[in-house]
Amino acid sequence: MADEKPLRLLAEKGKMQSLETYVINLDGSNDRLQTISDRLSAFGIAFERISAVDGRKFDLATIPDYDAERAQSYMGRTLVGGEIGCYRSHLKVAEHFLKSDARYALVLEDDALPLCNPVELLEAALPDLEKVDPVWRLINIGNNKLKIATPLARYGIGGHDCELVAAHYFPMTTSAIVWSREGARLFIEEHRKMFAPVDNYFRHWLTRTGHGYSFWPSPVTTTDAASEILASSGRARKTNKRKWFYALAKQRRLMEDKLIAFIHKKRFRPAGSK
Repeated sequence: MADEKPLRLLAEKGKMQSLETYVINLDGSNDRLQTISDRLSAFGIAFERISAVDGRKFDLATIPDYDAERAQSYMGRTLVGGEIGCYRSHLKVAEHFLKSDARYALVLEDDALPLCNPVELLEAALPDLEKVDPVWRLINIGNNKLKIATPLARYGIGGHDCELVAAHYFPMTTSAIVWSREGARLFIEEHRKMFAPVDNYFRHWLTRTGHGYSFWPSPVTTTDAASEILASSGRARKTNKRKWFYALAKQRRLMEDKLIAFIHKKRFRPAGSK
């Protein structure tokens, strides 16, 4: 088990001075914490553990910032406690990051599996991204699919070759993301009511506003271990939580997002280009 002290690893190899790394981990999930500690230690990456919000036993009727009616309309179903906990965990990390002096935040869920040194990759790519889009918000570096994107630059880190892209149709999953201070600030400032799981919300938000980016092929994947934050939520989503119009709501959501993404892709111009 990783002690409380070594959670901020002392090794500084490959650490970008202006980048903080955070790992979201449920209290008591010591094996998962040890596993990701070992992975990051192999790359010399220091990190801070953030205790995940456990929403599995939430009474959703008492959650003031959850909009069940809008969730039914947008998702075709209500949310479950694990999804609320995951969303709040990411809000918690963003708030913690903004209290630091760091310029960027690498946020990993504890099932993240880096295929190369993510800090080394970011050290190479972030200066380029700052030139392309000085007000970028969020990078998804753990996506498992990529659609409707504009290639920007290619990098080779530790045998892993990948391309930085403007992700007009922002990828799902939140196992590995990177915040700018502006992105984290807006995520918190614009938060009113939860109406979708956090990865669905990021797609909704960044597909409409732009300033979302990704790498492909993804430099971070996940283990086969099921998410403990979302434990038991899969079955709940597929039973009485779904409404009769679930499939229609999903198709409407996907079609609308893709249409917006195609329009943004056509209009996209990196900063400084003609």
